[in-house]
Amino acid sequence: MLRVLLPTDFSDNSTNAIKYALLAFKDMECEFYLLHTYMPPVYHVEYVVGYPEQIGLGDVIRQKAVKDLNNLQNKLEEEFKNDKHSFHAFACLSTLNHQIHEMVEDKKIDVIVMGTTGATGAKEILLGTHTVHVIKNAKCPVIAVPPNFKYEVPKEILFPTDYEVDFKTRPLHVLLKIARQHISSIEILHVSYGYELSDKQKKNKDKLARVFKGIAHLFHDKPNQEIINAINNFQLKHKINLLVMVQNKHTFVERLFIEPVIKKIGFHITIPFMVIPHFK
Repeated sequence: MLRVLLPTDFSDNSTNAIKYALLAFKDMECEFYLLHTYMPPVYHVEYVVGYPEQIGLGDVIRQKAVKDLNNLQNKLEEEFKNDKHSFHAFACLSTLNHQIHEMVEDKKIDVIVMGTTGATGAKEILLGTHTVHVIKNAKCPVIAVPPNFKYEVPKEILFPTDYEVDFKTRPLHVLLKIARQHISSIEILHVSYGYELSDKQKKNKDKLARVFKGIAHLFHDKPNQEIINAINNFQLKHKINLLVMVQNKHTFVERLFIEPVIKKIGFHITIPFMVIPHFK
C-alpha cells in the first residue's frame, strides 16, 4: 500500500498535480491524503471588539475549506473511479509545511505530490515558496508537477547523480515502484570534470547498479559540462518523462534554493521531477 499526500490550494496547478498522481499510481494500491491548510487573519482584541461581525470568521473559513475539499474529493472519485484507491480529506488550521511534517510522521506517508507553484504562481518562477519549503524539509520523496503538464507515462526516467551518496534501496523505493509498474528505463547521468571516479564513487555506482537490478537502466557519462546544461542537453536528445534528483550537499538541487528564483542559467522544468531526501 502506497500512502500519497496531496496538498492542495484548489488552484489549477495543484489539481493538475493531484490528477498526475492518480494516473501515475493508477495500478497500485494507494491511500491518498488530500490536505488543505488555511490561516485566518489574526485580529487584535480591540479590533474584534470594535467589529463584532469578525467573530466567528475562522469558523466560516474552515467551513468553506471543508466544503471545497469534499467537493474536490467527490469530483476526483467520480472522474477517476478506481477500486485500488481510497481517499482521506484533511482541512487544517496550520501552515502547510508544519502540517505536512506532522502528516508524514503520523500517516507514514511514502511520497508527496504537489504543483511547482500555487494559485499566484508566475510563469518565470521556477519553484513556488511552498514547494521550496516542502522539498527542503520533507522526510520522504516529493514529486513536483509543473503547471499545465499533460500526463505522460513515466517510461523514461532521468537520474542525474555524482555518485557521492551511499545508495540504499529504502530511500529509492517509490522510484523503484514507479519504474517497475510502468516498465520504465532509468537513464543515470553523471557529469565529470576530467577526473576519474574515486574509490568511494565507484563503490556507490556499483551499489546503485545493484539497487536497479531487474529494471532497465543505462549509465551515461558527460564530461566537462555544468550539470544543469547536461540535463538540458540530455533532454534534447532523449524523451524524458520524469526527472529524479537526490537532495544532498554535493548536488545542484541545493542551488535551486539559494540562487535567485528567476533562473538566468536556463534550467526550465517542463516535466515532473522527484526530489529524494538525503540518504542517511
